[in-house]
Amino acid sequence: MVDVEDARAGVGGSEPEASDSLKTFGAVHKALRETAGLTQEEYAEIVGYSVHAIAKLEQGRRFPQPKFIARAGDVLGAPKVLRAAARNLTRRQGLASWFQQWAGIEEEAISLYAYECRAIPGLLQPEAYIRAIFERRLPPVTEERLEREVAARLERQQLLTKRPNTAFSFVIEQALIERRVGGVGVTKALINHLLEVGKLRNVEIQIMPLQQEDHVGVDGQMYLAETPEHQWVGYTEGQRSSNLITAPEDVSVLLQRYGKLRAQALDCRATVSLLTQIRGAL
Repeated sequence: MVDVEDARAGVGGSEPEASDSLKTFGAVHKALRETAGLTQEEYAEIVGYSVHAIAKLEQGRRFPQPKFIARAGDVLGAPKVLRAAARNLTRRQGLASWFQQWAGIEEEAISLYAYECRAIPGLLQPEAYIRAIFERRLPPVTEERLEREVAARLERQQLLTKRPNTAFSFVIEQALIERRVGGVGVTKALINHLLEVGKLRNVEIQIMPLQQEDHVGVDGQMYLAETPEHQWVGYTEGQRSSNLITAPEDVSVLLQRYGKLRAQALDCRATVSLLTQIRGAL
């Protein structure tokens, strides 16, 4: 039985506030299920999700992904009705609209790879670093919105500990550490956080040194996720936009490049040594 919706709803056990659109979708879904004469237990078995996930979805506390909506529509014989109910769904506050689709994939991935040359990956950012980059972002945002976005990013990070069977790999450019975003204090907090997270058995953090003549990451950052069905999906970001990459030939290119990046970066032990050295020089 797949617990996909449990992971997507809000990691770390805390559940998001139910928005009106999520409550509406849940109510429509429940009405269709009951009209079909199915209990939650019977329905969960048919669609391949847990009873817990179905219950929370019908309470408006689970965000249904497109794959689930399509499956549910087929089972309940009302694909158009469910698609219409899902059209105006809103996800957790604090996540950009263009990021939400990747967030759903990220939350159920069994392997997650990231190469970053712009900023420390969101899953690895300590609160001080998050605040430093959000406070400097233009145009400025209200204090209320800043707090929502900080909370949303910190919530996402619980994936690292709540999904111990997911393999996380991060390749980070040394320049992102040396840049000292937010100042020396923030940089020390960042290094301490990376060293601590790097101790998790399911997390590998590698630094790409400043000098690497054969660097293959010149086309920019990339993220890769392996789904529970063992399919790979790629993801890249631009200025207020994103690109989900699903074509097998394109995903293959990213996997080849990421494999080479891992080989070119410092190994995990050398990364710890370098981070400790940088911290000592601050």
